[in-house]
Amino acid sequence: MKHLPLPSKLFIENRRRFVKEMKPDSIAIFNSNDQMPENADATLGFVQNSDLYWLTGIEQEDTMLLLFPDHPDPSWQEVLVLVRPNELKEKWIGHRLTAAEGKEIAGVQAVIWLDELESFLPGLMHIAEYVYLNTNEHDKGATQVATRDYRFIEQIKARYPLHHYERAAKVTRRLRMVKTAEEVAVIQKAIDITDQTFRRLLGFIKPGVYEYEIEAEILHEFIRNRASSEAYPSIIASGDRARILHYIDNNQICESGELILMDFGARYGGYNADLTRTIPVSGVFTKRQKELYNGCLALHKYCASLLKPGITLDKYHEKVGQEATRIFLKLGLLKKEDIKNEDPGNKAYRKYLYHGISHHLGVDVHDVHDKYTPLKVGAVLTIEPGIYIPEEQTGIRIENNYLLTRSGNKDLMKNIPITVDEIERLMKRK
Repeated sequence: MKHLPLPSKLFIENRRRFVKEMKPDSIAIFNSNDQMPENADATLGFVQNSDLYWLTGIEQEDTMLLLFPDHPDPSWQEVLVLVRPNELKEKWIGHRLTAAEGKEIAGVQAVIWLDELESFLPGLMHIAEYVYLNTNEHDKGATQVATRDYRFIEQIKARYPLHHYERAAKVTRRLRMVKTAEEVAVIQKAIDITDQTFRRLLGFIKPGVYEYEIEAEILHEFIRNRASSEAYPSIIASGDRARILHYIDNNQICESGELILMDFGARYGGYNADLTRTIPVSGVFTKRQKELYNGCLALHKYCASLLKPGITLDKYHEKVGQEATRIFLKLGLLKKEDIKNEDPGNKAYRKYLYHGISHHLGVDVHDVHDKYTPLKVGAVLTIEPGIYIPEEQTGIRIENNYLLTRSGNKDLMKNIPITVDEIERLMKRK
């Protein structure tokens, strides 16, 4: 790992929260993700299972966690399962965690090796009544392959058919929507690295630079500041390409007079930042660009006035759509006849704003959520309205990350330049 060690109390607290939700005489079993093959003898970069990481902080493959809070022997109430270190294998792929290192990272009571699990697990299963197993449950995700979790479910149900099985993801989704103070601190670190990176770009971008050169500057600054990686592939979209929401080709030249939309974020300590800024390639907004940008910023601020504990994402997006309609009328993008004749299932404003405005943020960029449950204190979400205009071949999006508090919300990116004046002033200094 590149990041500094995180305090084990972060993961201890997450496990405490999960265990509190378990039924009596229950065991919960979490698996790491698979190490996925590429081609020939190569493998893709390993990405840990989000729930397992949230509970342990372990980033290594072939890892499991067993939670059995009612086990008669307290030493077996939390068990971390690691792959046994192998001297020959370590010569090729590097150091594997020792038992002591696993305990220190996760703050667990006991560690066993993966090759011991076959003989160890029956002693727990035979005194358990309920078994919590994990799956990937995200409204916008569909599991197309038989992952380690799904294979394990088939195996353990075949071996222990009379146990009662529960969905661990139903619990972790509810808990992960509310961040602890320790989690927010790690997200803030990822945000601070992203802030430094954006300021670097303001001094770098000029007409004639290629989108991939900007992407290279982002990667340089991330890694230089101990970020594990990008939170997601950076979107560097100049001109009309800014209307492509997930544009990642990043291979075109940035021309004078264009706006450039940059959507990027650092991943630090397993948690993510998610920033979008739209700036003028030449360093100065035209009159029309400024008008559109300020309209998008006004919508962003309106969203921030709504995004508070108690509102559901469903209701929130409905209200944002009403305000977007008003602003788009003012900008001359919509006419009153467009509103009068709009399809209730496809509002007129959707021509220029065709994506959601906010999503939960955490261990996953699009973190687990429930759009029908009122938001709670401790939730961290993005606010990212946009305006995408085919007729003007331009796209604008402005995104910050917010923590919901008892008094409303806190902008975790409040120090990152966002106004026209701030952006132009910092670009002029280059």
